Amino acid sequence: MQKITILVLAVLTLTGCNLLAAPTPTPAPTIVPTVIATLTAEPTATATVTASPTETATETQTATITASPTETLMPTITATASVTPAAIPVFRSDQLNLITLPENIRDGIDNAMIVFTNSNDQATIANIATAQPENTTEILYFTHRDSRDRVEVAILDSSTGGQIYPEPSGKALAYFQPSGATPGLYILNIQTLAAFSNRVWNTTNLVQRGIFSPPTWTADGESLAVVLQTEYAVDIFLYSRDGSDRINLTQSGSYDFYPAFSPDGRYMAFVSDRATCPTWIPSEANFCDALSEETPYGATLYLMDLQTREVRQVSDIFVTEAPRWINSRLLVFAGGDQTDLLNPQRTLWVANVAVNTVNQVLLEGDDSSILYLSDTWSTDGSRVLFQRVTPSETQIILMNADGRLIRGRGNDLSFPRFGMSAAWSPLDDRIAIGGSSGRCPYGIRVAEVDTFDWVATGNQPVTCNPIFSPDGLNLAFTGITSAVDGRLDMYSATSNGFGAQNLTGDLRGTINLIGWIGGQP
Repeated sequence: MQKITILVLAVLTLTGCNLLAAPTPTPAPTIVPTVIATLTAEPTATATVTASPTETATETQTATITASPTETLMPTITATASVTPAAIPVFRSDQLNLITLPENIRDGIDNAMIVFTNSNDQATIANIATAQPENTTEILYFTHRDSRDRVEVAILDSSTGGQIYPEPSGKALAYFQPSGATPGLYILNIQTLAAFSNRVWNTTNLVQRGIFSPPTWTADGESLAVVLQTEYAVDIFLYSRDGSDRINLTQSGSYDFYPAFSPDGRYMAFVSDRATCPTWIPSEANFCDALSEETPYGATLYLMDLQTREVRQVSDIFVTEAPRWINSRLLVFAGGDQTDLLNPQRTLWVANVAVNTVNQVLLEGDDSSILYLSDTWSTDGSRVLFQRVTPSETQIILMNADGRLIRGRGNDLSFPRFGMSAAWSPLDDRIAIGGSSGRCPYGIRVAEVDTFDWVATGNQPVTCNPIFSPDGLNLAFTGITSAVDGRLDMYSATSNGFGAQNLTGDLRGTINLIGWIGGQP
Protein backbone atom coordinates (compact mmCIF):
# COMPACT_ATOMS: atom_id res chain seq x y z
CA MET A 1 0.00 0.00 0.00
CA GLN A 2 2.79 2.38 0.83
CA LYS A 3 4.47 1.75 -2.52
CA ILE A 4 1.26 2.55 -4.40
CA THR A 5 0.90 5.84 -2.49
CA ILE A 6 4.41 6.88 -3.27
CA LEU A 7 3.95 6.11 -6.94
CA VAL A 8 0.76 8.16 -7.19
CA LEU A 9 2.25 11.08 -5.38
CA ALA A 10 5.34 11.00 -7.53
CA VAL A 11 3.18 11.16 -10.63
CA LEU A 12 1.20 14.08 -9.18
CA THR A 13 4.37 15.90 -8.32
CA LEU A 14 5.70 15.51 -11.83
CA THR A 15 2.42 16.75 -13.24
CA GLY A 16 2.63 19.90 -11.05
CA CYS A 17 6.03 20.59 -12.49
CA ASN A 18 4.57 20.46 -16.02
CA LEU A 19 6.63 17.31 -16.78
CA LEU A 20 9.65 19.43 -17.49
CA ALA A 21 12.16 16.59 -16.73
CA ALA A 22 12.09 12.83 -16.47
CA PRO A 23 12.30 11.39 -12.93
CA THR A 24 15.72 10.20 -11.83
CA PRO A 25 16.66 7.87 -9.02
CA THR A 26 18.12 10.67 -6.97
CA PRO A 27 15.04 12.94 -6.45
CA ALA A 28 12.74 9.99 -5.52
CA PRO A 29 13.66 9.82 -1.84
CA THR A 30 13.54 13.60 -1.67
CA ILE A 31 9.99 13.75 -2.97
CA VAL A 32 8.66 11.04 -0.70
CA PRO A 33 9.12 12.78 2.69
CA THR A 34 7.99 16.10 1.26
CA VAL A 35 4.79 14.65 -0.13
CA ILE A 36 4.06 12.64 2.98
CA ALA A 37 4.49 15.73 5.14
CA THR A 38 2.22 17.64 2.83
CA LEU A 39 -0.41 14.94 2.89
CA THR A 40 -0.28 14.79 6.64
CA ALA A 41 -0.63 18.57 7.05
CA GLU A 42 -3.13 19.00 4.22
CA PRO A 43 -5.24 15.93 3.45
CA THR A 44 -6.47 17.38 0.16
CA ALA A 45 -3.60 16.85 -2.23
CA THR A 46 -5.49 18.45 -5.08
CA ALA A 47 -5.39 21.88 -3.44
CA THR A 48 -1.65 21.65 -3.00
CA VAL A 49 -1.05 20.65 -6.59
CA THR A 50 -3.40 23.34 -7.89
CA ALA A 51 -1.61 26.06 -5.92
CA SER A 52 1.66 25.52 -7.69
CA PRO A 53 0.47 26.13 -11.27
CA THR A 54 -1.71 28.97 -10.07
CA GLU A 55 1.34 30.79 -8.68
CA THR A 56 3.24 30.09 -11.88
CA ALA A 57 0.42 31.51 -14.00
CA THR A 58 0.21 34.57 -11.79
CA GLU A 59 3.89 35.32 -12.23
CA THR A 60 3.61 34.93 -16.00
CA GLN A 61 0.54 37.20 -16.20
CA THR A 62 2.15 39.86 -14.00
CA ALA A 63 5.22 40.02 -16.18
CA THR A 64 3.11 40.45 -19.30
CA ILE A 65 0.99 43.27 -17.85
CA THR A 66 4.01 45.18 -16.59
CA ALA A 67 5.88 45.05 -19.87
CA SER A 68 2.96 45.95 -22.10
CA PRO A 69 1.80 49.28 -20.57
CA THR A 70 5.38 50.40 -20.01
CA GLU A 71 6.13 50.20 -23.72
CA THR A 72 2.81 51.83 -24.65
CA LEU A 73 2.74 54.73 -22.14
CA MET A 74 6.33 56.00 -22.19
CA PRO A 75 6.23 57.51 -25.73
CA THR A 76 2.84 59.08 -24.99
CA ILE A 77 4.10 60.90 -21.89
CA THR A 78 7.19 62.17 -23.71
CA ALA A 79 5.20 63.42 -26.69
CA THR A 80 2.56 65.37 -24.77
CA ALA A 81 4.54 66.71 -21.81
CA SER A 82 5.14 70.20 -23.20
CA VAL A 83 1.56 70.63 -24.47
CA THR A 84 -0.21 69.30 -21.42
CA PRO A 85 -2.71 72.01 -20.44
CA ALA A 86 -1.49 74.10 -17.53
CA ALA A 87 -3.72 74.94 -14.61
CA ILE A 88 -5.23 78.42 -14.72
CA PRO A 89 -4.44 80.33 -11.50
CA VAL A 90 -7.35 79.97 -9.13
CA PHE A 91 -9.44 83.07 -8.45
CA ARG A 92 -9.56 83.72 -4.74
CA SER A 93 -10.25 86.44 -2.25
CA ASP A 94 -8.54 85.73 1.05
CA GLN A 95 -6.06 87.09 3.60
CA LEU A 96 -8.32 90.05 4.33
CA ASN A 97 -6.69 92.61 6.58
CA LEU A 98 -8.37 95.74 7.86
CA ILE A 99 -6.21 98.85 7.47
CA THR A 100 -6.67 101.87 9.73
CA LEU A 101 -6.21 105.02 7.66
CA PRO A 102 -6.57 108.67 8.63
CA GLU A 103 -9.96 110.15 7.93
CA ASN A 104 -8.62 112.56 5.32
CA ILE A 105 -7.64 109.72 2.95
CA ARG A 106 -10.09 107.01 3.98
CA ASP A 107 -12.59 107.78 1.20
CA GLY A 108 -9.99 108.53 -1.46
CA ILE A 109 -7.08 110.94 -1.74
CA ASP A 110 -8.05 114.42 -2.82
CA ASN A 111 -4.62 116.05 -2.54
CA ALA A 112 -1.72 114.24 -4.16
CA MET A 113 0.54 112.27 -1.85
CA ILE A 114 3.92 110.62 -2.38
CA VAL A 115 4.11 106.84 -2.07
CA PHE A 116 7.35 105.32 -0.77
CA THR A 117 8.64 102.39 1.26
CA ASN A 118 11.11 102.12 4.08
CA SER A 119 12.99 98.88 4.80
CA ASN A 120 14.85 98.87 8.11
CA ASP A 121 16.46 95.56 9.00
CA GLN A 122 17.54 96.99 12.38
CA ALA A 123 14.09 97.97 13.57
CA THR A 124 14.09 95.15 16.14
CA ILE A 125 17.42 96.09 17.66
CA ALA A 126 16.74 97.78 21.01
CA ASN A 127 20.39 97.88 22.01
CA ILE A 128 22.96 98.29 19.24
CA ALA A 129 25.46 96.42 21.41
CA THR A 130 23.26 93.30 21.25
CA ALA A 131 23.00 91.53 17.94
CA GLN A 132 19.51 90.50 16.91
CA PRO A 133 18.20 88.80 13.75
CA GLU A 134 17.33 91.03 10.81
CA ASN A 135 13.64 91.57 10.25
CA THR A 136 11.98 91.00 6.88
CA THR A 137 9.46 93.83 6.87
CA GLU A 138 8.90 96.85 4.66
CA ILE A 139 6.67 99.74 5.65
CA LEU A 140 4.50 101.43 3.04
CA TYR A 141 4.04 105.19 3.56
CA PHE A 142 1.99 108.00 2.07
CA THR A 143 3.14 111.56 2.70
CA HIS A 144 2.25 115.04 1.52
CA ARG A 145 4.75 117.02 -0.50
CA ASP A 146 5.72 119.09 2.51
CA SER A 147 6.04 116.04 4.83
CA ARG A 148 2.79 116.79 6.68
CA ASP A 149 0.70 113.86 7.90
CA ARG A 150 3.04 111.05 6.94
CA VAL A 151 0.85 107.93 7.04
CA GLU A 152 2.04 104.41 7.76
CA VAL A 153 -0.29 102.50 5.45
CA ALA A 154 0.79 98.87 5.72
CA ILE A 155 3.58 96.57 6.85
CA LEU A 156 4.63 94.31 3.97
CA ASP A 157 7.17 91.56 3.51
CA SER A 158 10.51 93.02 2.40
CA SER A 159 10.43 90.82 -0.70
CA THR A 160 7.84 93.27 -2.09
CA GLY A 161 10.56 95.82 -2.86
CA GLY A 162 9.27 98.24 -5.48
CA GLN A 163 6.51 95.94 -6.78
CA ILE A 164 3.80 98.38 -5.75
CA TYR A 165 1.24 99.73 -8.22
CA PRO A 166 -0.79 102.79 -7.11
CA GLU A 167 -4.14 103.51 -8.73
CA PRO A 168 -3.54 107.09 -9.93
CA SER A 169 -6.75 108.66 -8.62
CA GLY A 170 -6.19 107.28 -5.14
CA LYS A 171 -8.90 104.61 -4.92
CA ALA A 172 -6.57 101.69 -4.37
CA LEU A 173 -3.08 100.29 -4.54
CA ALA A 174 -1.86 96.85 -5.62
CA TYR A 175 1.28 95.16 -4.35
CA PHE A 176 3.03 91.84 -4.83
CA GLN A 177 4.79 89.80 -2.14
CA PRO A 178 6.77 86.92 -3.69
CA SER A 179 7.65 85.36 -0.33
CA GLY A 180 6.78 85.46 3.33
CA ALA A 181 4.00 83.65 5.18
CA THR A 182 1.28 84.70 2.72
CA PRO A 183 2.78 85.43 -0.73
CA GLY A 184 0.66 86.73 -3.57
CA LEU A 185 -0.83 89.71 -5.38
CA TYR A 186 -2.88 92.01 -3.15
CA ILE A 187 -5.24 94.92 -3.67
CA LEU A 188 -5.35 97.56 -0.94
CA ASN A 189 -8.79 99.10 -1.33
CA ILE A 190 -8.75 102.66 0.01
CA GLN A 191 -12.04 104.15 -1.15
CA THR A 192 -14.27 102.16 1.20
CA LEU A 193 -15.81 102.73 4.62
CA ALA A 194 -13.24 100.32 6.05
CA ALA A 195 -9.99 100.10 4.09
CA PHE A 196 -8.70 96.57 3.67
CA SER A 197 -6.07 94.60 1.80
CA ASN A 198 -7.15 91.49 -0.04
CA ARG A 199 -5.09 88.75 -1.68
CA VAL A 200 -6.53 88.08 -5.13
CA TRP A 201 -3.89 85.66 -6.40
CA ASN A 202 -1.83 83.22 -4.35
CA THR A 203 1.46 83.17 -6.24
CA THR A 204 5.20 83.55 -5.77
CA ASN A 205 5.92 84.79 -9.30
CA LEU A 206 4.26 87.28 -11.65
CA VAL A 207 6.16 85.86 -14.64
CA GLN A 208 3.72 83.85 -16.78
CA ARG A 209 5.12 81.51 -19.43
CA GLY A 210 8.33 83.54 -19.45
CA ILE A 211 6.64 86.96 -19.72
CA PHE A 212 6.64 89.61 -17.01
CA SER A 213 3.79 92.06 -17.51
CA PRO A 214 3.26 94.36 -14.52
CA PRO A 215 -0.31 94.73 -13.18
CA THR A 216 -2.03 97.82 -14.63
CA TRP A 217 -5.09 99.78 -13.49
CA THR A 218 -7.96 100.58 -15.83
CA ALA A 219 -8.67 104.25 -16.50
CA ASP A 220 -11.60 104.38 -14.06
CA GLY A 221 -9.60 102.70 -11.31
CA GLU A 222 -12.23 100.00 -10.81
CA SER A 223 -10.23 97.04 -12.15
CA LEU A 224 -6.67 95.76 -12.14
CA ALA A 225 -5.43 94.12 -15.35
CA VAL A 226 -3.26 91.08 -14.69
CA VAL A 227 -1.63 88.76 -17.23
CA LEU A 228 -2.18 85.09 -16.36
CA GLN A 229 -1.38 81.83 -18.04
CA THR A 230 -4.26 79.85 -19.52
CA GLU A 231 -4.17 76.18 -20.49
CA TYR A 232 -1.88 76.82 -23.46
CA ALA A 233 -1.12 80.56 -23.71
CA VAL A 234 -1.56 83.79 -21.67
CA ASP A 235 -4.53 86.15 -21.43
CA ILE A 236 -5.35 89.50 -19.85
CA PHE A 237 -7.69 89.24 -16.87
CA LEU A 238 -9.50 92.02 -15.01
CA TYR A 239 -9.74 91.81 -11.21
CA SER A 240 -12.35 94.07 -9.65
CA ARG A 241 -11.04 96.58 -7.15
CA ASP A 242 -13.05 95.06 -4.29
CA GLY A 243 -11.80 91.54 -5.12
CA SER A 244 -15.28 90.21 -5.88
CA ASP A 245 -14.83 89.20 -9.51
CA ARG A 246 -12.40 88.27 -12.28
CA ILE A 247 -13.00 88.12 -16.04
CA ASN A 248 -10.87 87.02 -18.98
CA LEU A 249 -10.72 89.98 -21.32
CA THR A 250 -8.94 88.47 -24.34
CA GLN A 251 -9.54 84.67 -24.56
CA SER A 252 -7.83 84.31 -27.93
CA GLY A 253 -5.69 81.18 -27.52
CA SER A 254 -2.67 83.35 -28.34
CA TYR A 255 -0.20 85.16 -26.09
CA ASP A 256 -1.81 88.48 -25.01
CA PHE A 257 0.14 90.73 -22.63
CA TYR A 258 1.35 94.29 -21.82
CA PRO A 259 -2.09 95.93 -21.39
CA ALA A 260 -2.32 99.76 -21.38
CA PHE A 261 -5.59 101.69 -21.01
CA SER A 262 -6.36 104.99 -22.74
CA PRO A 263 -7.03 107.90 -20.33
CA ASP A 264 -10.63 108.19 -21.54
CA GLY A 265 -11.24 104.49 -20.81
CA ARG A 266 -12.30 103.63 -24.35
CA TYR A 267 -9.39 101.46 -25.48
CA MET A 268 -6.96 98.87 -24.22
CA ALA A 269 -3.73 98.60 -26.15
CA PHE A 270 -1.88 95.30 -25.78
CA VAL A 271 0.74 93.11 -27.41
CA SER A 272 -0.23 89.78 -29.00
CA ASP A 273 1.27 87.09 -31.22
CA ARG A 274 -2.10 86.28 -32.83
CA ALA A 275 -0.90 87.51 -36.25
CA THR A 276 1.75 84.78 -36.38
CA CYS A 277 0.03 82.24 -34.13
CA PRO A 278 -3.79 82.17 -34.24
CA THR A 279 -3.84 79.74 -31.32
CA TRP A 280 -1.62 77.51 -29.18
CA ILE A 281 -4.52 75.16 -28.39
CA PRO A 282 -3.74 71.74 -29.99
CA SER A 283 -7.40 70.91 -30.64
CA GLU A 284 -7.94 73.98 -32.84
CA ALA A 285 -7.09 74.41 -36.50
CA ASN A 286 -3.76 76.01 -37.48
CA PHE A 287 -2.43 75.78 -33.93
CA CYS A 288 1.21 76.52 -33.10
CA ASP A 289 2.92 73.38 -31.85
CA ALA A 290 4.67 74.05 -28.55
CA LEU A 291 6.88 71.01 -29.19
CA SER A 292 8.53 72.58 -32.22
CA GLU A 293 7.91 76.35 -32.04
CA GLU A 294 9.42 78.85 -29.62
CA THR A 295 7.08 80.72 -27.30
CA PRO A 296 7.05 84.49 -27.95
CA TYR A 297 8.89 87.10 -25.92
CA GLY A 298 7.50 89.94 -28.02
CA ALA A 299 4.88 90.42 -30.72
CA THR A 300 2.84 93.16 -32.41
CA LEU A 301 0.50 95.85 -31.15
CA TYR A 302 -3.31 95.59 -30.99
CA LEU A 303 -6.18 97.77 -29.85
CA MET A 304 -9.38 96.58 -28.16
CA ASP A 305 -12.51 98.74 -28.02
CA LEU A 306 -13.64 98.08 -24.45
CA GLN A 307 -17.29 98.72 -25.27
CA THR A 308 -17.64 96.42 -28.28
CA ARG A 309 -14.64 94.13 -27.53
CA GLU A 310 -13.61 94.49 -31.15
CA VAL A 311 -9.86 94.06 -31.73
CA ARG A 312 -7.73 95.45 -34.53
CA GLN A 313 -4.02 95.34 -35.25
CA VAL A 314 -2.26 98.69 -34.95
CA SER A 315 0.97 97.77 -36.74
CA ASP A 316 3.16 94.83 -37.73
CA ILE A 317 6.23 96.24 -35.96
CA PHE A 318 7.82 93.81 -33.50
CA VAL A 319 7.81 95.15 -29.92
CA THR A 320 9.19 93.79 -26.65
CA GLU A 321 7.86 96.33 -24.14
CA ALA A 322 4.52 97.76 -23.08
CA PRO A 323 2.95 100.58 -25.12
CA ARG A 324 2.17 103.92 -23.38
CA TRP A 325 -0.60 106.43 -23.90
CA ILE A 326 0.49 110.04 -24.39
CA ASN A 327 -3.16 111.06 -24.30
CA SER A 328 -6.48 109.48 -25.30
CA ARG A 329 -5.63 109.88 -28.98
CA LEU A 330 -1.89 109.13 -29.23
CA LEU A 331 -0.20 105.85 -28.36
CA VAL A 332 3.59 105.53 -28.30
CA PHE A 333 5.45 102.23 -28.60
CA ALA A 334 9.02 101.08 -29.13
CA GLY A 335 10.05 98.78 -31.96
CA GLY A 336 12.90 96.31 -32.05
CA ASP A 337 14.66 94.42 -29.30
CA GLN A 338 17.17 96.48 -27.34
CA THR A 339 18.34 93.40 -25.40
CA ASP A 340 19.73 91.75 -28.53
CA LEU A 341 23.45 91.96 -27.83
CA LEU A 342 24.47 91.45 -31.46
CA ASN A 343 21.98 93.89 -32.99
CA PRO A 344 20.21 96.00 -30.35
CA GLN A 345 17.38 98.17 -31.64
CA ARG A 346 14.86 100.57 -30.15
CA THR A 347 12.89 102.77 -32.49
CA LEU A 348 10.04 105.12 -31.53
CA TRP A 349 6.58 105.05 -33.14
CA VAL A 350 3.38 106.98 -32.51
CA ALA A 351 -0.05 105.65 -33.42
CA ASN A 352 -2.97 108.04 -33.80
CA VAL A 353 -5.96 105.83 -32.91
CA ALA A 354 -8.47 108.46 -34.05
CA VAL A 355 -7.32 108.36 -37.68
CA ASN A 356 -5.54 104.97 -37.71
CA THR A 357 -2.06 106.19 -38.61
CA VAL A 358 1.37 105.04 -37.42
CA ASN A 359 4.49 107.19 -37.83
CA GLN A 360 8.10 106.69 -36.85
CA VAL A 361 9.66 109.36 -34.67
CA LEU A 362 13.07 110.01 -36.17
CA LEU A 363 15.51 112.87 -35.88
CA GLU A 364 16.34 114.39 -39.26
CA GLY A 365 19.35 112.56 -40.67
CA ASP A 366 19.02 109.52 -38.37
CA ASP A 367 18.09 105.95 -39.28
CA SER A 368 16.79 102.97 -37.32
CA SER A 369 20.28 101.79 -36.35
CA ILE A 370 20.47 104.50 -33.65
CA LEU A 371 19.00 103.70 -30.23
CA TYR A 372 16.33 106.04 -28.83
CA LEU A 373 16.05 105.35 -25.07
CA SER A 374 14.19 106.67 -21.98
CA ASP A 375 11.74 108.81 -23.96
CA THR A 376 9.29 111.15 -22.23
CA TRP A 377 6.58 113.15 -23.99
CA SER A 378 4.65 116.39 -23.74
CA THR A 379 0.96 115.81 -23.00
CA ASP A 380 -0.07 116.88 -26.51
CA GLY A 381 2.50 114.59 -28.14
CA SER A 382 4.19 117.38 -30.06
CA ARG A 383 7.63 117.11 -28.41
CA VAL A 384 9.80 114.36 -26.99
CA LEU A 385 12.97 114.10 -24.90
CA PHE A 386 15.10 110.99 -25.25
CA GLN A 387 18.58 109.54 -24.94
CA ARG A 388 20.20 109.13 -28.38
CA VAL A 389 22.86 106.42 -28.38
CA THR A 390 25.34 105.64 -31.15
CA PRO A 391 28.52 103.51 -30.98
CA SER A 392 30.54 106.70 -30.49
CA GLU A 393 28.41 109.02 -28.33
CA THR A 394 25.39 109.47 -26.09
CA GLN A 395 23.31 112.66 -26.21
CA ILE A 396 20.14 113.99 -24.62
CA ILE A 397 17.86 115.19 -27.42
CA LEU A 398 14.79 117.41 -27.24
CA MET A 399 12.95 117.53 -30.55
CA ASN A 400 9.58 118.00 -32.18
CA ALA A 401 7.67 114.82 -32.96
CA ASP A 402 8.11 115.52 -36.68
CA GLY A 403 11.91 115.16 -36.35
CA ARG A 404 12.98 118.80 -36.07
CA LEU A 405 15.70 119.25 -33.45
CA ILE A 406 15.06 121.74 -30.63
CA ARG A 407 18.34 121.15 -28.78
CA GLY A 408 20.82 118.43 -27.94
CA ARG A 409 23.00 118.16 -24.86
CA GLY A 410 26.03 115.91 -24.64
CA ASN A 411 28.93 117.84 -23.17
CA ASP A 412 27.24 119.05 -19.99
CA LEU A 413 24.75 116.19 -19.54
CA SER A 414 25.73 112.61 -20.23
CA PHE A 415 24.30 109.41 -18.77
CA PRO A 416 25.22 105.78 -19.41
CA ARG A 417 22.93 103.78 -21.66
CA PHE A 418 19.56 103.20 -19.91
CA GLY A 419 20.88 105.43 -17.11
CA MET A 420 18.65 108.49 -17.55
CA SER A 421 15.28 109.05 -15.89
CA ALA A 422 13.31 112.09 -17.08
CA ALA A 423 9.81 113.42 -16.39
CA TRP A 424 7.68 115.85 -18.39
CA SER A 425 5.48 118.21 -16.40
CA PRO A 426 1.70 117.72 -16.83
CA LEU A 427 1.61 121.49 -17.46
CA ASP A 428 3.99 121.05 -20.44
CA ASP A 429 6.32 123.78 -19.18
CA ARG A 430 9.17 121.88 -17.50
CA ILE A 431 11.31 118.76 -17.89
CA ALA A 432 13.11 117.24 -14.89
CA ILE A 433 16.14 115.02 -15.55
CA GLY A 434 17.99 112.68 -13.21
CA GLY A 435 19.78 109.37 -13.09
CA SER A 436 18.37 105.89 -12.51
CA SER A 437 19.36 102.52 -11.04
CA GLY A 438 21.72 104.21 -8.58
CA ARG A 439 23.66 105.98 -11.35
CA CYS A 440 22.96 109.60 -10.52
CA PRO A 441 25.91 111.84 -11.39
CA TYR A 442 24.15 115.23 -11.27
CA GLY A 443 22.23 117.42 -8.90
CA ILE A 444 18.75 118.64 -9.75
CA ARG A 445 18.27 119.49 -13.43
CA VAL A 446 15.07 121.20 -14.58
CA ALA A 447 14.79 122.58 -18.11
CA GLU A 448 12.43 124.94 -19.88
CA VAL A 449 10.74 123.00 -22.70
CA ASP A 450 10.82 125.53 -25.54
CA THR A 451 14.60 126.05 -25.57
CA PHE A 452 15.95 123.28 -23.32
CA ASP A 453 17.71 125.91 -21.22
CA TRP A 454 18.24 125.15 -17.55
CA VAL A 455 15.88 126.60 -14.98
CA ALA A 456 17.69 124.88 -12.10
CA THR A 457 21.16 123.26 -11.98
CA GLY A 458 21.86 122.52 -8.34
CA ASN A 459 24.72 120.34 -7.16
CA GLN A 460 23.03 118.93 -4.06
CA PRO A 461 21.28 116.65 -3.60
CA VAL A 462 22.38 114.32 -6.39
CA THR A 463 19.11 113.41 -8.09
CA CYS A 464 17.52 110.09 -9.14
CA ASN A 465 14.12 109.25 -10.69
CA PRO A 466 12.31 112.62 -10.62
CA ILE A 467 8.49 112.48 -10.87
CA PHE A 468 6.12 115.45 -11.23
CA SER A 469 2.98 115.64 -9.12
CA PRO A 470 -0.31 115.24 -11.05
CA ASP A 471 -0.96 118.99 -10.82
CA GLY A 472 2.56 119.76 -12.09
CA LEU A 473 3.40 122.00 -9.12
CA ASN A 474 5.94 119.77 -7.37
CA LEU A 475 8.68 117.25 -7.90
CA ALA A 476 9.47 114.13 -5.90
CA PHE A 477 12.81 112.38 -6.27
CA THR A 478 15.37 110.33 -4.41
CA GLY A 479 18.66 112.04 -3.75
CA ILE A 480 21.98 111.84 -1.99
CA THR A 481 23.56 114.68 -0.06
CA SER A 482 27.09 113.42 -0.51
CA ALA A 483 28.51 116.33 1.50
CA VAL A 484 26.94 114.77 4.59
CA ASP A 485 27.25 110.98 4.46
CA GLY A 486 26.09 109.63 1.10
CA ARG A 487 22.74 108.45 2.42
CA LEU A 488 19.86 108.21 -0.06
CA ASP A 489 16.65 109.97 1.01
CA MET A 490 13.42 111.11 -0.58
CA TYR A 491 12.94 114.78 -1.42
CA SER A 492 10.27 117.12 -2.69
CA ALA A 493 10.79 120.43 -4.47
CA THR A 494 8.90 122.98 -6.52
CA SER A 495 8.35 122.33 -10.22
CA ASN A 496 11.40 124.54 -10.91
CA GLY A 497 13.58 122.31 -8.74
CA PHE A 498 13.99 124.85 -5.93
CA GLY A 499 13.27 124.49 -2.23
CA ALA A 500 14.19 120.81 -1.99
CA GLN A 501 13.41 119.33 1.41
CA ASN A 502 14.28 115.95 2.86
CA LEU A 503 11.12 113.96 3.71
CA THR A 504 12.75 110.86 5.18
CA GLY A 505 15.79 112.10 7.11
CA ASP A 506 14.34 110.81 10.39
CA LEU A 507 13.86 107.25 9.12
CA ARG A 508 16.49 104.55 9.31
CA GLY A 509 17.04 102.00 6.57
CA THR A 510 16.49 102.04 2.81
CA ILE A 511 14.07 104.39 1.01
CA ASN A 512 12.31 103.46 -2.23
CA LEU A 513 10.23 106.06 -4.08
CA ILE A 514 7.16 104.54 -5.80
CA GLY A 515 5.37 107.62 -7.17
CA TRP A 516 2.35 109.87 -6.62
CA ILE A 517 -1.19 108.88 -5.75
CA GLY A 518 -4.39 110.96 -5.80
CA GLY A 519 -4.85 114.60 -6.69
CA GLN A 520 -5.77 113.96 -10.30
CA PRO A 521 -6.81 117.18 -12.14
